[in-house]
Amino acid sequence: MSLHDSWLHRGALARLLWPLSLVFGAVAGARRWLYRQGIARSERVGVPVVVVGNVVAGGAGKTPAVMAIVHHWQARGLAVGVVSRGYGRATDDCREVLAGSDPREVGDEPALIRHATGAPVFVARRRVEAARALLAAHPGTQVIVSDDGLQHLALERDIEICVFDNRGIGNGWLLPAGPLREPWPRRCDLVLHSGDRPAFAGHRAQRELADTALAQDGSIVPLSQLVGRPLVAVAAIARPQAFFDMLRSKGLLLARCIALPDHDDYSAWQPAAVADATLLCTEKDAVKLWRRHPGALAVPLRFAPEPAFFEALDAKLSSRDGHQAA
Repeated sequence: MSLHDSWLHRGALARLLWPLSLVFGAVAGARRWLYRQGIARSERVGVPVVVVGNVVAGGAGKTPAVMAIVHHWQARGLAVGVVSRGYGRATDDCREVLAGSDPREVGDEPALIRHATGAPVFVARRRVEAARALLAAHPGTQVIVSDDGLQHLALERDIEICVFDNRGIGNGWLLPAGPLREPWPRRCDLVLHSGDRPAFAGHRAQRELADTALAQDGSIVPLSQLVGRPLVAVAAIARPQAFFDMLRSKGLLLARCIALPDHDDYSAWQPAAVADATLLCTEKDAVKLWRRHPGALAVPLRFAPEPAFFEALDAKLSSRDGHQAA
C-alpha cells in the first residue's frame, strides 16, 4: 500500500505515522497562532486577493478552478492577475510568466494558466512579492487570484476557496499520517467540490474531458477520430490514473499508460519509446511535452463550477471592494 492509499483509511501505516502528525500539527498551529497574535504579519497589496487552495495534499482541482474563476471575471470585464509559487521550477526568483516562458523556469501550472487565460501571471517563493510585482507591471489589475497558498498566511486575503475532490478529507488525520495540511473543518468563504461524491456541503463543479484534443499548432482533433488508432497516454500530475480513466470513458483504447511524478519536466523521458503511437497528455503536460514531442495531443479538462458558486463568489467580491458583478 502506498502512502497516498494509506491516507484514505486509518490503517497500520497511518497509525504508525500518527505521532509524527502531532508534531506537524503543533508546528502548523504555532505558526497560525503567531499570525493571529500579530507577531507575524500578513500584508495587503491594495487590491482584493482570492486564494484558491486546499487543505488536502495532492491535486484536488485547484488550478482548473483558478482558470475557471479567471475566465468568469474576464468575461465580466474585470482585469484579473494570478500569482503562484511556481512549484517544481528550477528558478527561485520573482518573475512574470510570459507566453514563451519555459515551464521549467516558471512552473508547469503557472505556464498553463498563462497559456489558457492570457492573464498576467507572476511567480515567487513569497506570493506577496509576486503580487506586488504583478501590480507594478500591470497597475490596472483589479483582483488577484492566488493559485494555491491557503497556508501562505503572509499574503492577506479577502476570499478563501477550499477545493476538494472525491477523497474529501481522507482519514481526517494531519500529515504524514493523513492528507490534511491543517485541521478540517476550518473557516473559509466557499467550498468547491471537484468530484462527483462530495462528502460535505459545498458547491459542485462538473469535471470531464473535452471531446476534442489540441495539437501544438492550435488545431483541433475530435477524439472520435482517434478510435482504433494506437494510443499512448502520459501524465505527470498528482493523480494520473484519473486522467487515464477519463480517456477510456471517452471510448479510447490505450495501449499503454505512462505515469510520471507530479510536475515532472520530461527532461529524462524518451519520446522515441512511443514513436509509433499517438501520444495523449493533459494540458498541464503539453506546455512541457510539446518542446520535446511536438506531435503530442493535449486533451483539455472541462471544469465547470455550478452557477450558484459564481453568484456567491461575485457577491463576496462585491461586498469587499465595491465591484458590481454584472
